[in-house]
Amino acid sequence: MTMDISGWNTRLTDEMIARHVSSGAWPNLTIADRARDWATHTPDAVAVIDGDVSLSYAELFRRSLLLARAFLGHGLRPGDVVSFQLPNWHEAMIINIAAAMTGLVVNPIVPIYRDAEVGFILEDTQARLLFIPESLRSAHYVELIERLRPKLPKLEHVVLVRASRDGYASFDDWMAFGEGEGTPDAAALPAVDPNAVKLVLYTSGTTGQPKGVLHSHNSLGAEIDAMARLRSLTAADVVFMPSPVTHIAGYLYGMELLLTCGMKTVFMERWKAAEAVDLIADHQASFTAAATPFLAELVAELEQRGVTLPSLRFFGCGGAPVAPDIVERARLVLPHCETTRAYGATEAPTVSVGVVPGDPVELAAITDGAVLNHEVRIIDPATGRPMPPGQEGEIVTRGPEVMLGYTNPDATAEAFDEEGYFHSGDLGFLSHGSYITVTGRMKDIIIRGGENIAPKEIEDVLHCHSAVREAAVVAMPHARLGETPCAFVVLNEGGALDFEEMTAFLESHKVAKQKFPEKLLIAEDLPRNAAGKILKHLLKARLKD
Repeated sequence: MTMDISGWNTRLTDEMIARHVSSGAWPNLTIADRARDWATHTPDAVAVIDGDVSLSYAELFRRSLLLARAFLGHGLRPGDVVSFQLPNWHEAMIINIAAAMTGLVVNPIVPIYRDAEVGFILEDTQARLLFIPESLRSAHYVELIERLRPKLPKLEHVVLVRASRDGYASFDDWMAFGEGEGTPDAAALPAVDPNAVKLVLYTSGTTGQPKGVLHSHNSLGAEIDAMARLRSLTAADVVFMPSPVTHIAGYLYGMELLLTCGMKTVFMERWKAAEAVDLIADHQASFTAAATPFLAELVAELEQRGVTLPSLRFFGCGGAPVAPDIVERARLVLPHCETTRAYGATEAPTVSVGVVPGDPVELAAITDGAVLNHEVRIIDPATGRPMPPGQEGEIVTRGPEVMLGYTNPDATAEAFDEEGYFHSGDLGFLSHGSYITVTGRMKDIIIRGGENIAPKEIEDVLHCHSAVREAAVVAMPHARLGETPCAFVVLNEGGALDFEEMTAFLESHKVAKQKFPEKLLIAEDLPRNAAGKILKHLLKARLKD
């Protein structure tokens, strides 16, 4: 383990640095370096659209420099943590670049988090600075932080974004402070090591306390460079980003990808399918990545309108299981777009995505895509023995974009084996050469009378029923068998489904009877985390009630 300037221990070694730099996987650049280049070479090109706000690359870099000077003027130094709990606002992009300029560690916090999660994260990171709105919809962030602040002695500054309030500095105040220091000079900024920790992002915490994931400039740079190459992205492309920038997909593709290619990013603050269609059409967006519900609702909106979006050429979908039916429907309403399932995690952002040119397009619906930028193994969870193609096991991976570790070194040691493979806890198999298919979480497997049942297999069939908008299958206690499946189903408007019809439908699809859910519960909605992943532990808790 190596001590980072931030004080966290990481997996970084001289051998790892030499290997990934010599291979070209680690670019040895920061986002600040990239932003400076685009501001110099294409100063007038639009970098970001945020509602009525449009910033050129020159203006984005100028504002980032002002904030960077404010960071230094307020005593922050390389390795310190700056947190923000913001929606998809351009200010988040400025904070991210300014932090990279000064060697600070940026810590995005999901806006829906409240006292328990925010308190844990700010204490775990020892954040010195926090950017928040005063309030947003039903959330009152100032009141939240005032409840927490007595327990956070390291938190020196709380800055309000798009608001002003007595006793609090505003984002505009900090920008003015940076301008008051004189003309921003990039040469006056500290040297930043691309191998230093630059991001601490917390896992969604679906089974307990969230884990702080540590990434460097280079580990994230490896991901965005690989994606740009795979999709042949250029400055002519336009990113549409509805995914929260406080989640790994939104962070990478909403705030960092544009700086790789010099393209434009269009932010969407709050997902609404009808507005999404209009934004994509108005800005001729060509690339997006979002969670499963976003794709399902976009497809439904396009089907209702009877229109297509010819500019959109790639939609990567992940974060939660994607039913093959959704991908097939998307292909019909987005005929110019490669709509594909993708697999990754905060710890290993993009393990697989899409279909390799020349391979059958149907693989986009029935697999989670070709492995990208990773060495993947499928192993027997009990013995560690590699599994042959087509057989299920735990997905383990290593590569240049895998995290440097967790904030908790014990969790890091538990997650990696002696060969440097990250143990994901996800189940899946390899087929068609390098294509991966995720079948579920090890902790989600239902053990019925000693037989393992994968919930996703049942869910995929239920998603084919015309009345079903969404389905989640979880383990339900059973007196004799230990566990048995229970199905939670959200119905389409006007749809109806009862237990007998569900059973008959599964039987018609040749599902083995021992896999049939023994209870059907109709729900108005399913609980989710910020990544769109269904919180199955909360569904299990409903069963106990």
